[in-house]
Amino acid sequence: MKVIYAGSFDPVTNGHLDIIMRAKDIFGEVIVSVLNNTNKKGLFTVKERIDLLEAVLKDVEGVEIDSFEGLLVDYAKKKQCNTIVRGLRSASDYINEYTLAMANMHYKDGVETVFLLSSYKNLFISSTLAKEVAQFDGDLSLFVPDVVGKAMKEKLIRR
Repeated sequence: MKVIYAGSFDPVTNGHLDIIMRAKDIFGEVIVSVLNNTNKKGLFTVKERIDLLEAVLKDVEGVEIDSFEGLLVDYAKKKQCNTIVRGLRSASDYINEYTLAMANMHYKDGVETVFLLSSYKNLFISSTLAKEVAQFDGDLSLFVPDVVGKAMKEKLIRR
């Protein structure tokens, strides 16, 4: 079975990678899709995010890296996939994700959403926190893979 794990991945964190690997183990195939949100200015371009995902997942079979614009439910139909995976770190994540999951289930032909709880070691990890640590040239090894941490520091130091 094929599922989609979509997000901004700006940057991809160890928490994201944990969800990707667990989803792959459960479902067999995962499309990791970077949202191209034209309303937001990210740290990395969509292409750079894809390149970083490809670098950290290069040896993992059953994972496809892609990007999309627009509605996730429309993208899922285009990819002939009817299940979306979302990671949850907290109850507030669930409240936010629940509304989107219900909308995705009832919009057009709809898609199902499966929630995976974050591993306890990743509960505190967020892209925002990783960016803050990188800004102050801190140790990013808890938050992101080395290649991502290096790219983050190069971007943030140039700003």
